[in-house]
Amino acid sequence: MASGSSPDEKLPALNSLRAFEAAARLLSFTKAADELGVTPGAISQHVRQLEDFAGAPLFKRTGRQVLLTDAGEAALPLLSNAFEQMQEAVHLMRAPVRRDRLMISSAPSFAAKWLARRLERFQLEHPEAQVWVSADLALTDFNQSDTDLAVRYGRGSYEGLRAELLMPEAVLPVCSPELLRGADPLKSPADLVRHTLLHDEGPENDPSCPDWTSWLAARGVVAPNATRGPRFNQSALVVEAAAAGRGVALAKRAIAAGDLATGRLVAPFADGSADLDFAYWMVWPRWRTPSKLARSFMAWLKSEAAGEEISGV
Repeated sequence: MASGSSPDEKLPALNSLRAFEAAARLLSFTKAADELGVTPGAISQHVRQLEDFAGAPLFKRTGRQVLLTDAGEAALPLLSNAFEQMQEAVHLMRAPVRRDRLMISSAPSFAAKWLARRLERFQLEHPEAQVWVSADLALTDFNQSDTDLAVRYGRGSYEGLRAELLMPEAVLPVCSPELLRGADPLKSPADLVRHTLLHDEGPENDPSCPDWTSWLAARGVVAPNATRGPRFNQSALVVEAAAAGRGVALAKRAIAAGDLATGRLVAPFADGSADLDFAYWMVWPRWRTPSKLARSFMAWLKSEAAGEEISGV
């Protein structure tokens, strides 16, 4: 019990505290309502109840904007920390049940083309582990799910989360080995003007990711029809199309790595790689200490990523 508090001192309703914390952190009743799955009116009602309990206003309402009063600003960091500690406490309560279970979240293409083909090696090292992979483009809400760890593609700055670099990313042309032979063999970037170009239109592409037009222009190739060819909304699909011989893909290295290693795909140009600003990051809540199994999985992920970079795949 905090110094100076009384055993008889009552606490306000937990829902009111939660509504205030969300609204104060986001400075928006509407955003707080979206986060908590209630209506803005419910947030307003909870905040009014808390202000009545406190005997002082917690927000300054100026038109459509809300700002914190001095009392609200003083309370916010303490409440945020308290809710984080409660989340950690609940996680620890469930730890015995979840001791051998690990829930991993990842984007579909990364899960299918990079993670899935490696998981057997982790299972051989940890036969007791039950690894569940959730493949989804939506960002993981660690407060509303049992996810232990997520692999995200981005810049590595995520509010409320810790992030550790897994590996960088680059794009490079890839194709079926069959395209290196035949009537129009691929020997230089200029040869691409006579081949079908495959386009990755996935939502994960970042501003630094070149398309065929910019990639060819950077190599001095005049290609008036660089935008032609099929388009795919996931990185894994464009890689599969290239492996099937449908054309040449400008693919993410990590997504194509497995097929390059087996020879299902080849990278026809030695100077074809272009580094990207985005990278793959391991992320987890800053209020949670990863379990022993989660730490083992993170160390294994880093080992796999480092091995891939050394091999040059």
